Amino acid sequence: DADYAGCKDTFKSTFGGAQFLGEKLLTDYGFHFNKIPIYCDSKSVIAISCNPVQHSRTKHIAVRYHFIKENVEKGTIGLYFVKTDYQLADIFTKALPTDCFNYLVRRLGMRSLSPKELERLAKSQ
Repeated sequence: DADYAGCKDTFKSTFGGAQFLGEKLLTDYGFHFNKIPIYCDSKSVIAISCNPVQHSRTKHIAVRYHFIKENVEKGTIGLYFVKTDYQLADIFTKALPTDCFNYLVRRLGMRSLSPKELERLAKSQ
């Protein structure tokens, strides 16, 4: 759950969340997370987010993006550099060359199902 710039004085937002697997929290299964990893392909963004000083070059950045910086400072979020070629999220956001798409599909453990396989699976349920 979240609010956007809910505090009228500081424009800070509040948010929180819970991760479920089925009907149980992941922590009920023994998964505990110290930091939420965010993988980024921009070293500049990581440098800005990890630097506690506000520079004149970054004053144009909208308030809504400061929650990343604040949570990096709190230790809730960890920012990690990943080369663009290995950015798993790109499969969902960009048109990719076939070889890159197939590589990311394999990395995510996904597989392509033919229409016949889909039909067979639909009938089995």
